[in-house]
Amino acid sequence: MIVVVERLRTAWQLVREMAGERDYENYLAHQAAHHPGEPVLGERAFWRERSDRQERNAAHRCC
Repeated sequence: MIVVVERLRTAWQLVREMAGERDYENYLAHQAAHHPGEPVLGERAFWRERSDRQERNAAHRCC
């Protein structure tokens, strides 16, 4: 039973990663590791900046 739960948890993390839901968590980890002491964006500002960046760079869109 524990193995099944762990596999489901791993699969869920993979789905979240593929959907981009972990981007803010990854951003925070990167900032902490590579830019300690520098201010970080709040979650709302992060998603707004990410969305704006995607709009400016149309080559990364599928449609």
